[in-house]
Amino acid sequence: MNDQNILKIENLQVTINSKDKLLKGINLCINKGEVHAIMGKNGSGKSTLAKAIAGHPKYQIIEGRILLDQQDMTHEEASTRSHKGIFLAFQYPVEIPGVNNIDFLRLAYNSNRKANQNTELDPLSFFELVSTKSKSVDIQSNFLTRNVNEGFSGGEKKKNEILQMDLLNSKLAILDEIDSGLDIDALKTIAKQINQFKNNSNAILIITHYQRLLNYIVPDYIHIMDKGNIVYTGNSDIGHKLEEYGYKYIHNVNQL
Repeated sequence: MNDQNILKIENLQVTINSKDKLLKGINLCINKGEVHAIMGKNGSGKSTLAKAIAGHPKYQIIEGRILLDQQDMTHEEASTRSHKGIFLAFQYPVEIPGVNNIDFLRLAYNSNRKANQNTELDPLSFFELVSTKSKSVDIQSNFLTRNVNEGFSGGEKKKNEILQMDLLNSKLAILDEIDSGLDIDALKTIAKQINQFKNNSNAILIITHYQRLLNYIVPDYIHIMDKGNIVYTGNSDIGHKLEEYGYKYIHNVNQL
């Protein structure tokens, strides 16, 4: 087995309530230091794949395996997968009224550290850490004392997701349409932070509809999904072709 693999998916088949298969045999391998992007039309299975990797209980894996760092995560709880290093930035981050943002972040951070037998940080030490990291994501200081995502703009919600990613220092960061709802300045800030997060020990999986994010975070590979399958894999040039010709380009290439 390749010890460079961060993520290895073998013949992944997923359903909801034992109805039609949403994923029909996904095979995907992401190595350390790599950035992969998944693109496809609405309903092609992109977000289903992200949630299945992260362990969302709604999605039932009926066939195949998900390996993280050569460890089988296929039937592990979402919390276990998170503690092992899988991070999912949600497409639509939820509001949590009554829960202070810094308390939420510290609980998530210390829960992760405890699960990995590391020392938890006290409130003051954590405040110093999160204050430093929040500046790099261009987050105002009062942002930390507000309730989680309550009254946040779309850009603020996405910045909060990136802050969590940075704090947890995950092995595999899955970013599900992290670019949606962002103006150009917020997009550049978030892209810069994602590029700084990337190193030779982790990997990033980006799910997006648009080339504009991939102008700032250049993927090693782009995978095109359709009807629950990966139907094409290419390099970063594919995004530009899709922008110009649409998904009929993939159909025409596959016919060659």
